[in-house]
Amino acid sequence: MISIIGSGRVGASIAFLCVLNALDDVLLLNRTKDKAIGESLDIASAIPNTSKFSIWGTDDYSKLTGSSIVIITASTGVYLKDRTENMDLQVNMIKTIAEKIKQYCPNAIILLISNPLDVLTYFFQKESGLDRFKVIGIASSLDTSRFRYFISKKFNITNSTISNALVLGEHGDSLVPIFSNVTVNGTTLLSMMNNADRDSMIFDIQNYWKKLRIYKGRSQFGIAKNAYDVINTIINSKELLIPASVVLEGEYGENNLAMGVPVKINRHGISEIQKININDFESTQLKNSSNKIRNDINSIQI
Repeated sequence: MISIIGSGRVGASIAFLCVLNALDDVLLLNRTKDKAIGESLDIASAIPNTSKFSIWGTDDYSKLTGSSIVIITASTGVYLKDRTENMDLQVNMIKTIAEKIKQYCPNAIILLISNPLDVLTYFFQKESGLDRFKVIGIASSLDTSRFRYFISKKFNITNSTISNALVLGEHGDSLVPIFSNVTVNGTTLLSMMNNADRDSMIFDIQNYWKKLRIYKGRSQFGIAKNAYDVINTIINSKELLIPASVVLEGEYGENNLAMGVPVKINRHGISEIQKININDFESTQLKNSSNKIRNDINSIQI
């Protein structure tokens, strides 16, 4: 069973994709029971005729029992200027959810989507005591999708011509696009850009969500698709290479924090954290990003 905690736009969109593609039974859990039931009733109408699975809504955490994957999209409020707004409240929420999951489905693989993503990934793993490779923050892959979008837009090319684009570090203002490994039709991206172009694109990626919010409010489809790819990989025993947030124990020279790094995902969760070569500028930016996350973690008073 796939369980989704939080039945807002993102949670409902993920549920829709899972149901539409008949991955498994889906449980929507929300603190407002009627919201979870309403979304599940709507999505149930999209169950394919050939599917053997269904969807339910509840506010009862005990119904998580038997879940193989739990996706956390819940939020205590809307952030407007920075993903770290409401951080203390969000950490308190994630600790409560961690206790519930430890009680009812301790063997599940956890996908975190709630913000601040890296801080919550860290606190969830520490609070739950689950294997760090089974607690995965899904966001750097979304930032990577946005990186690819801006490359394709700048050079008027298709996504299929872009290789090795990655965004690492914080899912926030200190995110680090890795330009040095990107090629376009075999040509290195950095040979096609100057430093001003690079800095402008970094700014655009960092502020993508803010611009999107002007037009439609909170985003949903990009992160839902990226989360679905991970769920599909786990359920169907595939393999996926993406950047994702995970608690680090020496990798990239970091300890006691979670941040976006390249990982390999299979049916067991994260099977490997991959080390890639980056240039000096990117290395400095990644250290700045990890310091930002660590400072946020250390600022939590609850």
